[in-house]
Amino acid sequence: MVTVRVADTLPQIDGALVRRLVDTQFPQWAGLPLKPFSPAGSDHVIYRLGEELSVRLPRHAGAIGQARKEFQWLPRLAPHLPLAIPVPIGVGDPDFGYPWPWAVSRWLDGEVATAEALADSSSAAIELAQFLTALQRFAPEDTPAENIREDLTGRSLSDRDRATRLAIAKVDGMFDAAAMTGLWDAALSAPGWDGPPVWFHGDFHTGNLLTVDGRLSAVIDFGGLGTGDPACDLMIAFTLMTADSRAAFRDALGVDDATWMRGRGWALATGLNAYTAYAAVNPRVAAQTTRQITQALIG
Repeated sequence: MVTVRVADTLPQIDGALVRRLVDTQFPQWAGLPLKPFSPAGSDHVIYRLGEELSVRLPRHAGAIGQARKEFQWLPRLAPHLPLAIPVPIGVGDPDFGYPWPWAVSRWLDGEVATAEALADSSSAAIELAQFLTALQRFAPEDTPAENIREDLTGRSLSDRDRATRLAIAKVDGMFDAAAMTGLWDAALSAPGWDGPPVWFHGDFHTGNLLTVDGRLSAVIDFGGLGTGDPACDLMIAFTLMTADSRAAFRDALGVDDATWMRGRGWALATGLNAYTAYAAVNPRVAAQTTRQITQALIG
């Protein structure tokens, strides 16, 4: 007989479970209404708790470190950043058969940013460059070295080589496989980051940007937060921007040729990963990742 641990299976998350978790571990909020939020994304189930709070529960084991990571680091980063970010106010413990830490944060109002609304906006592109500049200036050296945990260490682009080449082969015919291979080879061959490690968001795309009245207001979902090469955050240039606004973004951020090439590689790799995983079942993801891949090929 094979023994299956609870954490090896995907937990069933519903309102009754979330209500029990909140009421038991945070009784001060037991009387607040609880409503599921959609679309919540592939990593977390999200519930709105009252008018001012959100509850986020990981869907799978790959997201289980986010609650404690954000609770530790986001309050330190927030005062240095020009856009709002989540304010975690509590981390819940596993209970009632739910196996992982979960989070309660302040609710951030806003609409998810879209290329249709902001792609041509050089001012929005410059705002995002300013956000990344501020994030990168908050150096890891500003905190005690022993607090830089292993889960903040950024992955190398080369770690994605096998998966990316398999994905290129899989989507041949839908995209230009020769062009994608050429871009991927160039990104892997580009000189690596030779500066000190800096902070990066790690999943910097349109789905993690909020707007209010058509203006950028917040950056959310810091599960990929880490330190190292900031090239991964350049994917926003290809998920959101046109060639003109992308040029304004690059100029404001001061990106050199090698980092830009690695950034195009990150955009290609992450776009292909999401496209092959979700495009067949999610038209919104299909459209977003198609744009990301094609814009990365343009440069």
